[in-house]
Amino acid sequence: MPRRLTFSQLKKYDIAQKIIESLADAESRAILFSTIKKGKTVTDLSYTLKIPLSSVYKKLSELEELSLIQVEKWTLSDKGRKFKVYKSRISKADITIKKSEPSINLVANK
Repeated sequence: MPRRLTFSQLKKYDIAQKIIESLADAESRAILFSTIKKGKTVTDLSYTLKIPLSSVYKKLSELEELSLIQVEKWTLSDKGRKFKVYKSRISKADITIKKSEPSINLVANK
């Protein structure tokens, strides 16, 4: 007899749930909203959003894993250092709950 997964185990593999949690997180949302029109580096995001660098890196990693943000390009500093420029892959997200099941409609960023 197959073993049933617990709610927390299901949640771990439920992409829709992970996306909803990311969109509910204020820092993740701020990062997504601020990169819809123009890509930004980690330093730009940290400075403009007043979020610690470590938090920006963590949120970007989570958003990238969910394919909500992408590396738009690489840029070079005056000193020759390479930096990633991140841009949101979505411009809009609609979350609907029907019969206790959420559904998400993501609109691609152009």
